[in-house]
Amino acid sequence: MSIVVEGLYHTYNPHTPLEVSALEDINLKIEDGEFIGIIGPTGSGKSTLIQHFNGLLLPTKGRVVVDGIEVGKKGTNLREIRRRVGLVFQYPEHQLFEETVYKDVAFGPKNLGLDDEEVALRVREAMRLVGLDESFLDRSPFELSGGQMRRVAMAGILAMNPGTLVLDEPTAGLDPRGRDAVLGYIKELHAKKGTTIILVSHNMGEIARLAERIYVMDRGRVVLTGSPREVFMEEDLLRE
Repeated sequence: MSIVVEGLYHTYNPHTPLEVSALEDINLKIEDGEFIGIIGPTGSGKSTLIQHFNGLLLPTKGRVVVDGIEVGKKGTNLREIRRRVGLVFQYPEHQLFEETVYKDVAFGPKNLGLDDEEVALRVREAMRLVGLDESFLDRSPFELSGGQMRRVAMAGILAMNPGTLVLDEPTAGLDPRGRDAVLGYIKELHAKKGTTIILVSHNMGEIARLAERIYVMDRGRVVLTGSPREVFMEEDLLRE
């Protein structure tokens, strides 16, 4: 499954005094099975960009095509796009709301209209992928540690069985142990299941260690792309 972005512009609050240009002429292509890193300073447009990958935001101008489906085209089934592209926001544990871990992880698959048996299979597989055993399923998510809550929230997205997983600062606020655990499961997901991973991070060490290819953003534009080695050789540009 590929994601193609062509001439993408996004403007918040257009035609008002609060108009802000967030993205300008973004062009990129992400191939099936890649591990992509997106880096850049706060306000560079990273989060705005990735919300176009599953139709949470639609282009002001330009095109976003996911697996041959144009996201912003009239009549596009955005529910199908969101089944294919799972987006894990920063601090996803803030979106946990059910009384048990099982119900939280099962919420997405149930909304897909799957039967109870298939939902149960999806829940257990997703929990296994994030390294949590079945003893967690009957517990309240609010009794868990921060790292465990983060993994439960990720399991809820994985249970939708997306071909592409987009993660916005997935280790933000975690202690070193929790951070290493989350990154380990993301790496394993890519290696063993072939899931396309798009990782947004401020942490250049994380990106350099995991990503095969990197996009560097600044002021709403892609200013550099290449392998980790190629990108991190551009010290002056990165420092700026």
